[in-house]
This record gives sequence, structure tokens and C-alpha cells, in this order.
Amino acid sequence: MLGAAHGAAEASAHGCVHILQCAGMQSRLASLQPVLKNMKSNYNSLRSQVRNFSQFYEASIREARRQICDAVTDVSEANKDLLLKYQREMQLRKKYHNQLVELKGNIRVLCRVRPHVDTGEEDGSGASTIITDVNDDTKLSLHYKGKDRNFELDKIFLPHTTQEEVFQEIEPVVMSCINGYNVCIFAYGQTGSGKTYTMEGTAENPGINQQALCALYQEMEARRGLWSYSVSLSMVEIYNEVIRDLLSKDPQEKLDIKLNPDGSGQLHLPGLTRKEVKSLRHIRKILSLGKRNRATFCTNMNERSSRSHALLTITITGQELSSGAVTTGKLNLVDLAGSERVWKSGAEGERLKEAQNINKSLLALGEVIQALRAKQGHIPFRNSKLTYLLQDSLGKGNKTVMMVQVSSLESNIGETVCSLNFAQRVCKVELGPASRRMDGGRAEV
Repeated sequence: MLGAAHGAAEASAHGCVHILQCAGMQSRLASLQPVLKNMKSNYNSLRSQVRNFSQFYEASIREARRQICDAVTDVSEANKDLLLKYQREMQLRKKYHNQLVELKGNIRVLCRVRPHVDTGEEDGSGASTIITDVNDDTKLSLHYKGKDRNFELDKIFLPHTTQEEVFQEIEPVVMSCINGYNVCIFAYGQTGSGKTYTMEGTAENPGINQQALCALYQEMEARRGLWSYSVSLSMVEIYNEVIRDLLSKDPQEKLDIKLNPDGSGQLHLPGLTRKEVKSLRHIRKILSLGKRNRATFCTNMNERSSRSHALLTITITGQELSSGAVTTGKLNLVDLAGSERVWKSGAEGERLKEAQNINKSLLALGEVIQALRAKQGHIPFRNSKLTYLLQDSLGKGNKTVMMVQVSSLESNIGETVCSLNFAQRVCKVELGPASRRMDGGRAEV
């Protein structure tokens, strides 16, 4: 019995402890309730704040985006306005520059960059090296021998420029020959730079020569009933320092330069074939004949390289029907043979002799340009047949335009720099105000 009583007492004691423990836990839970309630309230508040922050953040992003767009639009409009003002300034600058060139009688120098054709060369020499300014068509630059070279000419024609756009630039100068002025347009540049394409063009894309003749005939037709005109045409080439008549029945016959016996002081070529032309169709036949007779051969630099300087001369004599006044204008269109480095062109034998004579005559042209630029008393026109024949074109009172052709290929950068350096020297040459030739050659400024 004592054992049983002891067990009952022990169980009662354990029960009391358990009751006390439960009461303690309930007490602690009761004390935690406010804390948990507060935590839940804080959690709900935080969730609400996070939700509100997300909405606020999205609204802030939208507002910031709107402000940025507005700022960009304002800057864009300001830049557009500045660009328009800059372009107007450039147009005015070009207009006044051209007027100054006209007054001083400067040789106008235009540059045409030949389109880049991918040759697939592994050494990268096919890469384009010329950098142009899209907002200023008078400047270009390139990097050569560790230096940036900058050039400024009268106008730069980019590779995508069409034949029509090139002619539009020089058309006013060309058309002045119909009013009695002597005009010369000549293409200069290395072999393969596109001179013949610019001057002669193709059947699909005629060059300066045919476009000039077409424009002149259109103007003469427009003046029908007020003026009467006669047009004559001649073509010569200078090959190995020999002048050849490309329209002669015997193109191998040599011609010599003489002073005109009429006392005008101008030069002429005794025995030169001059064709009186009546229509554009007749002219095209004559040009085709002259082109067939011109000396062209293949070199490493050009599949069909012009090995001579070609000079097409159009003489227009007009008489005003009301007054009887007579004007005589001459248009010289010159496709110079290309300058070349002998080692690069692979010239040997007869081709080597041609290259040496071409380079010699172009060097003489450079000396004439230098003397004209320095306004020396003696101009060495007689140093080559080319410069002697161009004396009437490069002399005082003429209108002259030089079209310098350059290649954009890295492999031709040396020749390109040489051509551009020469072009910049030509830019500085002043021939004096152009003079109009009336009444059989008398000049009037």
C-alpha cells in the first residue's frame, strides 16, 4: 500500500509540474501576442510600402524617360538648326569663294575620288584611305607616313558622284566659251585613277567631252535667230614628245607648234585637221575616230592605259545678227596620260620609254604651275610639247579647271598624296581676269 501511495503522489506531483509548465507557456504566449501582432502590422506596412515604391519607381522612370526625350529633342532641334545655319554659311562661303576665284582668274581645282572596287587583295591594300567631310565638300584627309595630311580644294566629288553631277559643277565655265572666252578643262592623276572615264565616259555614262558638246549645241539652238555659229573640232595627242593628228588620214604624221601668222600671238599647228561639224551625231563619229587612233596599251596598273596626252579642241565662232559683232571662243578638253612609278607599272621596252616621256612632260607641267604661282617673269612653257601646247590655256586671261583624279586604295596612297600636293599648288595659280575674244581674236576683259 505504501508503494501504491508513493506512486500516486509522484504522479500527482508530475501533473502539477505539467500544469505549471502549460500555464507558463500560455503566459509567455500571451506576452508574445502583442509582439507578433506588431510584427504582422509592420510586415503589412512594409508590403504596402514596397508596393507603393514599385509604383513610384515606375512613375519616376516614366518621368525621367520623358524628361530625357524632351532634352534629346531640344538638343536635336538645336543641332538641326545649327546644321542648317552651318550649311547656309558653307553655301555662302562657296559662292563668295567662286566669285573671288573668277575675279582673280584662279585655276579652279576639283577632285574626284575613284570608287573603291574590292580586288580581294590579302594584304589589305584594297582598303579605302581617304576621309571626307560630309558637311564640307572642299576638304579631305588621309594618313600617310605617320602624319595626317589635310587638303582643301574647290570641290571634292565622292566616289558615288555621277557623271552628270560632275558636269553640272563645271557647266557654267564650259558654256562661257560660246561667248568668246578660252576655256580649258584638264584631267590629272595617276594611271588607273579614272581620268579617261571622267573626260570621255562610256556610251551609257558620257563624260565631260560629250556632255559639254551637247550643252553647247543646245545653247546655240536656243539662240537661233539672234546669233549665227560655226563650230570646228580638232584632236591631237602627244606621244613620246611627238604631236600626232588623231583625225588625219595618216595619224603618224608629226606636227610642230608655230606662232599664228595672224599676229594674235597665239599658237597653232600647221597642217592640223580641223573638221567643221554640223550636228552632235557628226561629232560623235569624229570622236570615235580619234579615240581609235589614240595610243593605249596594257600595264600592271591599268588594263587599258592611255600612253599619251589627248587634246580635244572645239572652236566656236559666233556672229550677232543685229550688230554684226563676232566672238571666237575655244574649249580645250585635255585627258592627260597618267603619272606612274616605273617599278610599279612594270613598264619595259617601249612602255618604259612612254612612261619616262609622260613623267617628264608632267614634271614640266609642274614647273609651269610653280612659275605661274610665283608670278615669275618667265614661264617655262617650252620645256615640253605638252606645256607649249597648253600655253594658250594656261596663259593670262583664260578660264581653266583642273580635275584631279585620285584612287582611294591604300596601295596607291603615295601617288594620291603626290596628286593632291600638285592640286593644292594649282589652286594658288592666278591667271588674271578672263578676257573675251571679239572681232577676229581681239581680247576684251
